[in-house]
Amino acid sequence: MRSKTIKRMFDIFAALFGLILLSPLLLTICLAILVTMGFPIFYRQVRPEKYGRPFEILKFRTMNGARYSNGDLLPDSERITSVGRFLRTTSMDELPQLINVLNGDMSIVGPRPLLIKYLDLFTPEQARRQSVKPGITGWAQVNGRNLLPLETKIELDVWYVDNWNLWLDMQIIYKTFWVVLKGEGVQPEGFETMEDCLNETLNANGCPDSSTQSSSKNWRDAG
Repeated sequence: MRSKTIKRMFDIFAALFGLILLSPLLLTICLAILVTMGFPIFYRQVRPEKYGRPFEILKFRTMNGARYSNGDLLPDSERITSVGRFLRTTSMDELPQLINVLNGDMSIVGPRPLLIKYLDLFTPEQARRQSVKPGITGWAQVNGRNLLPLETKIELDVWYVDNWNLWLDMQIIYKTFWVVLKGEGVQPEGFETMEDCLNETLNANGCPDSSTQSSSKNWRDAG
C-alpha cells in the first residue's frame, strides 16, 4: 500500500512538473494545430481505466476531418497533417495525458489503455492487465512498442502487473526517453494508428488485415 501511495504521489508531482515545464511547448502545439486544422485542438476518446471503468483519454489532434463527397472520412494517411505526423513521430501527441494523470485516470507508467471493445475479447489471463491504472508509457512501450503484435503487448502488460515495483517504473521512464528520442516503434508500416485499429479477435497481428482496414479507418474521426 505504501508503494502505491508513493506511486500516486510521484504521478501527481511528475504530471504537474511536466505541465509547467512544458507549458511553452504545449502552447506552441495548440497554436500550430489551431492554425493548420482549427478546432478542436484535442482528440478525445473513451478508453478503459482500472477494472475497465471508462474514462476520456486526451491527445493532441493529428488529423483533419476531410471527407469524400459521400460524407465518408478519407483514409488516415490522407487526413494526417504535417503537424500531426510530427507530433506522432515525436510522441508529443500523447502529452495531454498528463492531465489524465492529474485527474487520477492514468498513471505515468502502466499498460497503455486499449479500446473498450477489446475488454470482452480478453481471456481471464489477459484481463489481468486491467487490474492497474493505464499509463502514458509502459513495459510494452520500451520493449518494441507498436512493432509488437497486440497479443505480445498484452503479455508484456500482464508481466508488468505481476512484477511491478517502483524501481521497475523508474527503469521504464528512463528507457522511454531513449525510445522516444530514437523514434523507435512509433507505428508499423501501413498503419497510422496501431492502438486505435479495430479487430474482431485478438489475433497474432493485433490489427485487421487489408480486407478489413476500410471498416476501421473511421474510428479515429478527428484524431
